[in-house]
Amino acid sequence: MYALVEYKGKQYKVEKGSKIRVDKIAEEQGSTISIDTVLMLSNGDTVSIGTPYVANAKVSATVGESFRDRKVIVYKYKSKKDYHRTIGHRQHYTYLTIDTIEGI
Repeated sequence: MYALVEYKGKQYKVEKGSKIRVDKIAEEQGSTISIDTVLMLSNGDTVSIGTPYVANAKVSATVGESFRDRKVIVYKYKSKKDYHRTIGHRQHYTYLTIDTIEGI
């Protein structure tokens, strides 16, 4: 059984026990959150597609650790103008572990 959910403007394919990486959220580690924006549910041979969301479907997840991703280097350069600029950025993320998928 798997589901497609929309969380914080992005879509994720989740299964029970899977671990997904989402943008940082302000919840305590170990707390449980509920995601009710389920776009699609699949239970082997039965598939439910929402318009836009599946009614009475819910995914619950446990909040894991927050971390920062590896550094992305942004280098700007303009030829013949003696312009060089280097900027580094590290994005903040949080792990979510999927506990249950309800709806079918």
